[in-house]
Amino acid sequence: MSSEHEEPDFFLRAGEEEVPVEELARRQGARPVESVDDMARPGVFDSDEEWEAFLDDLYASRHSGLA
Repeated sequence: MSSEHEEPDFFLRAGEEEVPVEELARRQGARPVESVDDMARPGVFDSDEEWEAFLDDLYASRHSGLA
């Protein structure tokens, strides 16, 4: 029986060695976040209402099961 399912790239394949996260970051050109502004992306939310709905959902998910 065959499957069309393929493992995502983040799984090690037979014969591959684990690479330290620092080396992966170097290979990908990742750099530390120096400011929150570096992470800002204009236009992620289409409106203030969409932003507020996101925050409401985030707040609810973080506080679910805390009663």
